[in-house]
Amino acid sequence: MPPLSAQATYRDPELGPSRQLDLPGGPIRVHERGEGPAVVLVHGLLVNANLWRKVVPRLAPEARVVTLDLPLGPHAEATPPGTDLSPPAFGDLIADAIEALGLEDVTLVGNDTGGGLVQIAVSRRPERIGALVLTSCDAFEHFPPPMVKPLLPPLKHPTVAGALFAPMRLGPVQGLFFKPLAHQPIERAVRDSWVLPALTDKEIRRDIAAAVRDIEPSHTLKAAEQLAHFDRPAVVAWSADDVVFARRHGERLAELLPQGRLELIEGARTFSAEDRPARLAEIIAEMTRRAVPAAA
Repeated sequence: MPPLSAQATYRDPELGPSRQLDLPGGPIRVHERGEGPAVVLVHGLLVNANLWRKVVPRLAPEARVVTLDLPLGPHAEATPPGTDLSPPAFGDLIADAIEALGLEDVTLVGNDTGGGLVQIAVSRRPERIGALVLTSCDAFEHFPPPMVKPLLPPLKHPTVAGALFAPMRLGPVQGLFFKPLAHQPIERAVRDSWVLPALTDKEIRRDIAAAVRDIEPSHTLKAAEQLAHFDRPAVVAWSADDVVFARRHGERLAELLPQGRLELIEGARTFSAEDRPARLAEIIAEMTRRAVPAAA
């Protein structure tokens, strides 16, 4: 298999330099920018670190911003065969990355599937987390959400997934696919980085199949039991115009978290980092100032 094209491996320079972390759960790439209290950003299924390209430069003047590039579909290098890509393994991968980077009192931020994985990470290993920001994301019985559920069966079969992604070479098809997730048009370079890996590399499609195989509500329901004891600053920054994740799910999360509150992001769909990056950055920055040591 030839290496992925430049379009498939593109990462916005606003994310900062990247490096590979060799973790117990496998290698991942991370981007880092800025100095100060730590913020860790986690994307969801079928997108990559580019999701946060508009948020990172707004946070970096006052924080050390780490953006994970997880093997959730549009990653640049396939994982070794047999890598555990179940939701609990992703939760540990997030925690392992935080530990490997020596981060403490982290403000952990998750979106979409990544928000569900962040909940799992916090429920399993909360010791380095000082504050939590959940944007519109999977939660409770909605892992995956109803709109996404029909996509999972074909994604579990790499050959079928290849046929599913084939039309995504076309810009207009990409635009239609991402339209429910963001009001603002997403640049072609970013969209290509999200869809081309699955089109051009059968091993990436194998990783997608492994990542979605065990997505089901028992993981987020189990995480919710532990989140009820996460007594540190937390905000549920839900997109007011979301058509994928219902507002009531965000309300439930805010009620569940002992220090949680609901903050609606007006004018945003699921990808608030695309539609309202300045507002989202304000919320994250506020939580970073409020982050407390885990022992507190």
